[in-house]
Amino acid sequence: MGSLVSRSVPANMSGPVAEFVKSAIAKDKVVIFSKTYCPYCTMAKEPFKKLNQEYACYELDKRNDGDEMQSVLGEMTGGRTVPRVFIDGNFVGGGTDIKKMYDDGRLQKMLA
Repeated sequence: MGSLVSRSVPANMSGPVAEFVKSAIAKDKVVIFSKTYCPYCTMAKEPFKKLNQEYACYELDKRNDGDEMQSVLGEMTGGRTVPRVFIDGNFVGGGTDIKKMYDDGRLQKMLA
């Protein structure tokens, strides 16, 4: 019998996709791993737009390696959900986390 739960691709933490993810996180101050149709991803991007803070965004649903990338992010952060937001190389949370950090001023301090 089938399952409604999507099967995750095993994460190869020393493979090219993992190396790409690690490199992307290290390269830019703010990095968002997102999906184009995800409302939480939109929620995560809004505060950076309001603050005129540039960010690198990788839309996993537009990439052939998106499932594997999501598995790598799951291994790195403890969760496979998107968005996965990194600031200065550190995982800081998802959509509701970023909104809360913006609302209470912590996000602005992290970006200063």
